[in-house]
Amino acid sequence: MRTNLSTLATVRNLGILAHVDAGKTTVTERFLYATGTTHKRGEVHDGTTVTDFDPQERDRGITIFAAAVSCGWDGHRINLIDTPGHVDFADEVERSLRVLDGAIAVFDAVAGVEPQSESVWRQADRHGVPRIAFVNKLDRAGADLDRAVASIRERLHPAPLVVQLPIGAEDGFTGVVDLVRMRSLLWDGGGGAAVEGPVPETLTEEALRRRRVLEEAVAELHPAALEEFCAGSALSEQTLVAALRDLTRTGDGVVVLCGSAYRNRGIEPLLDAVVAYLPSPLDVPAVRGVHGDTEQRRSADPEAPFAALAFKVNAAGIGRLTCVRVYSGTIGKGDTVWDPSTGRTERVARILRVMADRHVQLDRAVAGDIVALAGLKSARAGSTLCDPGAPLLLEAPVVAEPVVSVAVEARRSTDTGRLASALARLAEEDPSLVVRTDDETGQTVLSGMGELHLEVAVEKIRRDGGPEVVVGRPRVAHRETVVRGVSGLVFRHVKQDGGAGQFAHVVLDVEPLGAEAGATGFEFRSVVVGGRVPQEYVRAVEAGCRDALAEGPLGGHPVTGLRVTLSDGSTHVKDSSEMAFRTAGRLGLREALRACAVALLEPVAEVTVTVPEDAVGGVLGDLAARRGRVNGSESRNGSAVLTATVPLAELFGYATRLRSRTQGRGTFTTRPAGYAPAPQPAAAR
Repeated sequence: MRTNLSTLATVRNLGILAHVDAGKTTVTERFLYATGTTHKRGEVHDGTTVTDFDPQERDRGITIFAAAVSCGWDGHRINLIDTPGHVDFADEVERSLRVLDGAIAVFDAVAGVEPQSESVWRQADRHGVPRIAFVNKLDRAGADLDRAVASIRERLHPAPLVVQLPIGAEDGFTGVVDLVRMRSLLWDGGGGAAVEGPVPETLTEEALRRRRVLEEAVAELHPAALEEFCAGSALSEQTLVAALRDLTRTGDGVVVLCGSAYRNRGIEPLLDAVVAYLPSPLDVPAVRGVHGDTEQRRSADPEAPFAALAFKVNAAGIGRLTCVRVYSGTIGKGDTVWDPSTGRTERVARILRVMADRHVQLDRAVAGDIVALAGLKSARAGSTLCDPGAPLLLEAPVVAEPVVSVAVEARRSTDTGRLASALARLAEEDPSLVVRTDDETGQTVLSGMGELHLEVAVEKIRRDGGPEVVVGRPRVAHRETVVRGVSGLVFRHVKQDGGAGQFAHVVLDVEPLGAEAGATGFEFRSVVVGGRVPQEYVRAVEAGCRDALAEGPLGGHPVTGLRVTLSDGSTHVKDSSEMAFRTAGRLGLREALRACAVALLEPVAEVTVTVPEDAVGGVLGDLAARRGRVNGSESRNGSAVLTATVPLAELFGYATRLRSRTQGRGTFTTRPAGYAPAPQPAAAR
């Protein structure tokens, strides 16, 4: 066991987090090249990257799907997940962070902290994932390390601990001064290995000043470092490294490095920092789970009972693959695992080390590994897999609520079944995609995290050989209501067809239900006296009226917000029956509705929008353009929270519009708020 635990200490499970275009994928490619995993540097703009292997990722030049790779550095195994940077794919980041022990946050040296870098930082905070920061693109015009660090301090509120000083600026950026070991690292124009040397004389004074600032910052946060600093007014290299490691793993500080991934400058020191500062599976708390009502903990011990969490499902060319993080125990090829959420056992056919779209077969996987399992039929993202003899249910990643929906249908009716299968497969691979059938409109509705998210999903159906899909706005479910009613409408249902006849005579009064019931719902009452209509026939009339509510006179929409009163009627001694009075109620109310003044209602939603205070004006104007009615606003920690009632039909595309108006920092939630009168243009939609 001692050997296994010592091996675990050399494992690092980490992710790359950043705003779109900050350089995450380029950093990943340079890691693979620097560690000898690949022999040619992949480029995003050339479509030759390892992790962005999906055709859509290469066409669009962005990361869409989280991709896992593995490499070795300085005797350590690094399992790395390159995550998307676009806000529409934040759920991929959420699922990845759930199984990671550490992360590298990449920032653009010109832009500093961008909106999505702020969002993924908060996601990592929620999961308690330790991070180091890499300020990328120092070779660009306008790059400024100090300004980027200031934005990290102001926007993200960590204690940034800068351990490098750039040598040169913009096009002249050639290397860094390592403030921990007080040495220079220079890279030639060919992007070869770093050349180590003394600190340049022109930077000696500045390097000493920054080393002093770093020591003071560390001493303020770390008790052991403070004790040594007070005793000798300086910190040794060993104490400084140990303190930086502790502060990183507790989250009290964030080590900041810099470089240019595209030019292959700063990658080796970043790999050294991953090994030195980020935790191994042995350094993180034991994973918590439950069995029945009992909470259990499983440490990263290969000899403990097996427990793993599935975080991604892929329909790969070699079959269905379930990506898992093994938290405890050992799993071998051919072993049986139990899924406590479904109560099913499954057999592991193969174990694969994932290299994006390539795989290496393994005989077994141990605690701390991130691998793919083949042969599992029912496991989903979020499923726990455990030893059947030692049940444990781990907490699943939280799935975000979808904010954008589109209606989808197969262009050819004969492809409807194929489309249903393709949509089910999409939802299985990506839990943030929700497929449902609208009970009222009959449309198949696909919901996701943004319009790009849905566009990618529909394109994936086409590229995977699925049917041709037509995408459109979902039809909203309108209602009709009575604005002005009628009184004393007489309806007689008389039918004679040779046998027993049908006779029913009813007198109906129809009126709006009134504001006290929110203009929705239906009420029925009877004021018939003298037993002219027996009670069992009164119930039949009510049932017939409810039947008539299914289709209104304006457009065949359901009718709501009315009260029907049975004021009089009569029966026939032989021909009256419950069926006859139900028919009279249905046909009589339909005739009454045609005589009433009827208005169209549209569904509305209560929208809560959280935006930066400097964007309130534009957001209010956009809500007004969408026929929204603002109900209130308040300030919370520098943000404005607006509450408004907006027609549901006007919320199509709102997520994208809000992000563009707020530089991606605005968020919103919705909940149904009933129905409101619809103007004629909305009714025509």
